[in-house]
Amino acid sequence: QIKYMISRVRRKFGAPIIFTDKNASHVKDSYIECTSYQDKTFSIKMLEKDMGIQMVPKVREASTQTKWTYPKNAATQYFPRQLSNEEKEESLSSEKLKEFLTSVHFRMEIALQQNEIMNAFFDDWKALGDESRSGGKPDVYLKAYQSFTDLRYLKDRTISCVCWHPTIYGIIAVSARKQLSYEEQVNLSDKSLLQQSVILFWSFFDPIHPQLMLECPEDIYCFQFSPRDPNIIAGGCTNGQVVLWDISQHEEKLQNAKTVADGTKITAVNMVNASILNILQYIYMSVGKNGESSTEPPLVRYGAVSSIQYSHKKPVTDIHWLPDYFEDNQMDATFENRAEICVQLVTCSPGCSILFWDIPATKLPEQPSPEKVREEEISSMPPDVPATFKHLDLCWKPLIKINLHGSDTNTEYGPVRISLRELHYHYKTSEKVQSLNTLEVPTKESPYTEMSTPSSKYLKVLENISTDFFVGTEDGEIVYSDWKMEIDSDSAKPVTQKYTIHTETINTLQRSPFFKDIILSVGGRNFAIWKEGVTNGPILQSSCSAGKYTVGQWSLTRPGVFFIGRDDGNIDVWDLLKKTYEPSHFQNISESVITFISPWIASSKQHFLAVSNDLGVLHILEICPALSHPSKNEHDNVLDYFEREVKYLK
Repeated sequence: QIKYMISRVRRKFGAPIIFTDKNASHVKDSYIECTSYQDKTFSIKMLEKDMGIQMVPKVREASTQTKWTYPKNAATQYFPRQLSNEEKEESLSSEKLKEFLTSVHFRMEIALQQNEIMNAFFDDWKALGDESRSGGKPDVYLKAYQSFTDLRYLKDRTISCVCWHPTIYGIIAVSARKQLSYEEQVNLSDKSLLQQSVILFWSFFDPIHPQLMLECPEDIYCFQFSPRDPNIIAGGCTNGQVVLWDISQHEEKLQNAKTVADGTKITAVNMVNASILNILQYIYMSVGKNGESSTEPPLVRYGAVSSIQYSHKKPVTDIHWLPDYFEDNQMDATFENRAEICVQLVTCSPGCSILFWDIPATKLPEQPSPEKVREEEISSMPPDVPATFKHLDLCWKPLIKINLHGSDTNTEYGPVRISLRELHYHYKTSEKVQSLNTLEVPTKESPYTEMSTPSSKYLKVLENISTDFFVGTEDGEIVYSDWKMEIDSDSAKPVTQKYTIHTETINTLQRSPFFKDIILSVGGRNFAIWKEGVTNGPILQSSCSAGKYTVGQWSLTRPGVFFIGRDDGNIDVWDLLKKTYEPSHFQNISESVITFISPWIASSKQHFLAVSNDLGVLHILEICPALSHPSKNEHDNVLDYFEREVKYLK
């Protein structure tokens, strides 16, 4: 049953109603809809009008006045209350005083004994335990000590290598290379030669002017002082050649850098507060109209450069001196070095090659007539070029060449960093640093001018010398192999082990100064710590960071501490005894990319860290005691940590 309710307005109540029928077939789908519509009765048009409201505080007048009184002079005198002689005698002879002295006599005696036994003003809480082992946080910082730059030779250039002088206090050398794009790095022949390539020597006592300059045939990517004779320097060029310098004639100038600073009376203490802009302005004012400095340092020409034909085909990215207690021959046999002079080098290059270089004796054997012509050309060298290595210039060839390839012989590896177990991995500068007051010049000749070549028949073959080495490639791979030549095999070396941990080029591959079998590798956005002999992988691997890691360096005094440079100008300080998942401290050093880190021990109380960037600025930082002084049993604790990590891998 369907009911319908029909309604109408009240005023129409009672009016007649007429209903009609409608055929349903006349309507589509036989359906009539009563659609809703808007009732205009309730639609009110809103009008807009402007209104303004302003709140103002009520203004009222108020005033205050201090009542001034007429000043008057007044004085007050205090004096102690004194007893008369009769009162003093009565007080001293009273029984009350005797009872008091008798009661406190024993306690006073104990207090006096304690004062004699111990220092009552000593703070035992501060001396309770070691700061580094306690729960509190010691002051960790890198204090700015000095800054160096040069508008002529370091402008728009990247500092590629930094080395401290092994024996002279406050002398540091830097090399720079041009900032090249990827296309320019591929085509190095298109590089502009308008800017001279040099290695600059700086001194703490004259931060404005370089003390010495080494002439370079090309931009220097890396260089090293000889551990046996610091006057001999070897460097690797961007064109693949190896260069030798002899600075023995300028050793006295470097030693006298404190007293003779070209008339400049700027001390290291004053330069701490000086800004880089002031230093640049001073340098600009000291440059003459012709663009030449009025205090131009001596220029040392290179003594020898390797043969282009037998050198690397790509830039020399790493160079090391071999130890002075052994040397190799062309048959890859290791003999004892009776002369105890570092006469061999090892270099690597992304051109898939590792070269061993030998510095032969100065006395050359009889040569054919074409070679004699070449020898006459060598003898006609300029007089300011040292004659130490003139017999090697442009005819120096590598002793051993190693080409790295995979087991399938089709895969080649481009080494950019190399680490040998037997290398001099750091200098013990704390024992060799020359006193600031000692300015005597040794009169002995350089040992390289007195070398002779003994016959290998009379030399002892060393069997316990490790020939294994680690290599970091430009693709981010860590390669572990052996450079000892096998019988009836060519110079190509198959890779024993390969690890892919880093996603970008390896920029650091360094052994720990305290553990010869512990290696730090840095590349891309992470770093890893390896233990030689463990084939399962690294014993410690960091997580990927937000920025790129550009360089790494072990601490020379603390076994568990190392420094990591970043592309945002920060330095991360890692302490393995505190945290292994994040750096224990980080500090901003520069506004640009950190390119090199080099520590140095000046004394037991003074430790420095040299940090360079890609803007040509070298920062010298003083390391705080918390980062330079090892804690109790730190060496054993770090060793235990490494051993535990090795057990976890197994």
